[in-house]
Amino acid sequence: MAPRRPAELYRAPFPLYTVRLHPRRPLAITAGGGGAAKTGIRNGVHFLQLEQIGGQLSASLLHCHDTETRATMTMALAGDVIAAGQDNSCHILRFSLQEPEAPGAAGKDGSGDKGPRRRRGGSGGGGGGGAQGAQGRAREVRVESLQRVRTDFSPDALQKAVRFSADGALLATGGADGFLRLWEFPSMKKTLEFRAHDGEIEDIALGPDNKVVTAGRDFQCCVWQQDQLVTGLRWHENLPGIPDKAYRYQACRFGAVEGSAGALRLYTVQVPHKRERRPPPCYLTKWDGKSFLPLLTRPCGSEVVSCLSISDSGTFLGLGTVTGSVAIHIAFSLQRLYYVKEAHGIVVTDVAFVPESRPGRELLGGHEAALLSVAVDSRCKLHLLPTRRSLPVWLLLLLCAGLIVATILLLQLTFPGFL
Repeated sequence: MAPRRPAELYRAPFPLYTVRLHPRRPLAITAGGGGAAKTGIRNGVHFLQLEQIGGQLSASLLHCHDTETRATMTMALAGDVIAAGQDNSCHILRFSLQEPEAPGAAGKDGSGDKGPRRRRGGSGGGGGGGAQGAQGRAREVRVESLQRVRTDFSPDALQKAVRFSADGALLATGGADGFLRLWEFPSMKKTLEFRAHDGEIEDIALGPDNKVVTAGRDFQCCVWQQDQLVTGLRWHENLPGIPDKAYRYQACRFGAVEGSAGALRLYTVQVPHKRERRPPPCYLTKWDGKSFLPLLTRPCGSEVVSCLSISDSGTFLGLGTVTGSVAIHIAFSLQRLYYVKEAHGIVVTDVAFVPESRPGRELLGGHEAALLSVAVDSRCKLHLLPTRRSLPVWLLLLLCAGLIVATILLLQLTFPGFL
């Protein structure tokens, strides 16, 4: 049975380019905007409170942080710190959640910060701002600008990727000039800068042993130790008939291995370099996280993939496409488990799984996983994956034993004296 149409969780007043979920709070952060063009479309970062209401996941707008003339295109989250990619720079923001002031006390957020409270239910539906949240008192979000550093120096400068290390002590950025830059955090002292690709850097993944993986538009996906090339990935060397420059790498992410503590897998997405009348398939590849040898490659549809996300446990992969579709794959087999064609009316710019921490599990409401997707159509949509039902091992063993006994009895009836 095909999945239901995804619920519209939130609609912003500007195009959305990125979404992140706080690992320890029921909080989603989404951002975007119209850029510096004088079109009247604003730029901002929106903070959404997530909660279960009537058995449905709902989102309430807690706070709007105005980013002036800069649209946030990429975003990384480390605790309560946001690294926002805006034009040619990385803007570091710190936010805090505070209890609301007593009624009648007119608190001030600071320049450009507003805190309307609008709720969008998980049932989806059309436009409008949603109903006012009548239950409980909303927390207030305070946003502090820490610093801004320039991270791209090309003529058409644009930061395209930003990632925090697992311990939050390192920040990696990449963009249109092809340079990988590493920064100490929170000092934002630049520790490394070198040209990693001849073209734009599409994505960055920070792995074990201080290794960095970069995916570029120059058909290369590289593993780096500092500024030394460890290896270049070759996803198609065991797939005859695919030319070297027919595909480029679009995304790369490290993910945990379910049931294997400390083990990691690297996942990459390969998309056709040229568009054709009959589009060839895109591919997903799973790699060993230490040796960087390919373990499995499978096609993932003919729609060009635009973004990739991995669930906390490493069980699921989330994909968005340039035609607005959203899919969820099983990480172990790369098999597609969920798919909604044209969930958005235009390119999906980012996807993110609800965390598997205690607050995140409370938001799932009995579902196995939940994926948020955002797109240029200004919508944030919710994709719920029902819990897969499986038989317990003891019941399978009992059924096998029963089958064996039934077979023996049948043979005895058919051939008397068999036993």
